[in-house]
Amino acid sequence: MTASPALPHVGNPTRATARPTAELILAAFKEITLLLIEVKNEVYAHLTALSPLQKRILVLLSFPISIYTQLDGQSFTPE
Repeated sequence: MTASPALPHVGNPTRATARPTAELILAAFKEITLLLIEVKNEVYAHLTALSPLQKRILVLLSFPISIYTQLDGQSFTPE
């Protein structure tokens, strides 16, 4: 059996855990901000950049980073 890579403990970055709880994983993403700006009937989205820890968590969960980054800079027309 392969050991899981350890992630820094969100509340204490000097401590690491190979089995983080859902609460710890979600806490790592709590500082994300989604900003929606409407200009002339078009809405633009801006997201804060992912931290190295957030990127690492997405990779370890087998999610492509693009599921996050594709949202940034998008524009759409509100219905």
